[in-house]
Amino acid sequence: MVAIPARYDYHTAMEAASSRTLLPRAARHPLADALRVMPVVVVLGARQTGKTTLVRSFPELAARPYFTLDDMDVRLHAEADPEALVSRAPRLVLDEVQRAKGLLIAIKRAVDQDRPRRPGRFVLTGSANLLMLREIGETLAGRASYVTLWPMTTRELAGAGRTGLWSELLAAPAPQWRDVLEGTDRAPVDWREAVLQGGFPIPAHELATPEARALWFSGYVQTYLERDLPELRAVENLADFRRLAQAACLRVGSLLNQAELGRDVGLSQPQVHRFLNVLEASFLAVRLPAFTVNRTKRLIKAPKIYWCDTALSMHLSGDSEPRGAQLENLVLLDLFAWRDLAVPKPEVLYWRTADGTEVDFVIETAKRLLPIEVKTSARALPADAKGLETFLDEYGNRSDGGLLLYGGHEVFPLTRRVLAAPWWRVL
Repeated sequence: MVAIPARYDYHTAMEAASSRTLLPRAARHPLADALRVMPVVVVLGARQTGKTTLVRSFPELAARPYFTLDDMDVRLHAEADPEALVSRAPRLVLDEVQRAKGLLIAIKRAVDQDRPRRPGRFVLTGSANLLMLREIGETLAGRASYVTLWPMTTRELAGAGRTGLWSELLAAPAPQWRDVLEGTDRAPVDWREAVLQGGFPIPAHELATPEARALWFSGYVQTYLERDLPELRAVENLADFRRLAQAACLRVGSLLNQAELGRDVGLSQPQVHRFLNVLEASFLAVRLPAFTVNRTKRLIKAPKIYWCDTALSMHLSGDSEPRGAQLENLVLLDLFAWRDLAVPKPEVLYWRTADGTEVDFVIETAKRLLPIEVKTSARALPADAKGLETFLDEYGNRSDGGLLLYGGHEVFPLTRRVLAAPWWRVL
């Protein structure tokens, strides 16, 4: 196992990780597809999800020149003469591209001058932020394909290189779900251990003790506050921002009320709104929208708030014992990892009525709805399916069954339309 020095250097650690056996990522397939089609491929995601490792270990990119704007010489070159940097080789990998604003314009010009356009000419990676997303949207429209890399899923950590069985469940009618899930070879997993492990590759895969992981997360947060936030120019007080982030972690799985959140941490509503936008643009906070198609019931439309990684959320909140909302968060992150690799991309939402009837997650495709409820208990009871049954009554024309994920071991019909399954069977 890897010991962490008191002053943690992430890039040194990632270079060291490249010499070890790498676990396959589900994103390798859409990355390969994008390289065959678009001239620019952009890998987005939070810091330390493994973007650089994915790109540098990808066989089709192994021989390409690689430049990172974390290198001050490269960054100065990009700022002084971005066209010269872009023309240094016929095909390039450019890391942390958001650090030089003119670089994306130079890439756009190079692509537009290329006739015919060469697919996969530029591969860009970087921690997503407001500046990067805005400029990419303006300059690379029609030229770029995007691959989002979330923290590792439980199946990626187990070496399977994939997300949960969502595609298989959507492809099968509800009466066949039991066969789909029981046909997979999965060992039971304690949801508390999975929450505390999280999905960031280094702490989840390389670090054995809670103390080592806590030290890693402390360094991660410090690096984010001291290095990434100043570039966004949207945070005037780091102490206020950290307090807001901590409060958001304590509300994982809750409806997001910005005014109430602001009162609790002593910030104005505009400040809360801006800080949450920064967290979301950095892929740290996640706002889950509501499912709003409705015939008869008045629905709650405020988003829910979740976090990009359960272990990071636990660290920031100061919680020592995982809560049920953290298992929800774990399931949601697997859903997002699956969603962002799918073509066409499905929607992942939640459903709640004004009287409090709720379904944790709803997968929406063009042809089907799949409602999902998450419980931590080791036993599943018919009463746990109340929200799912209400949803199926309302949208039975598009949904033939619901799924209740729980902390037990048996796959069985909970009601006529709801299947109970251990969460680790699906994830």
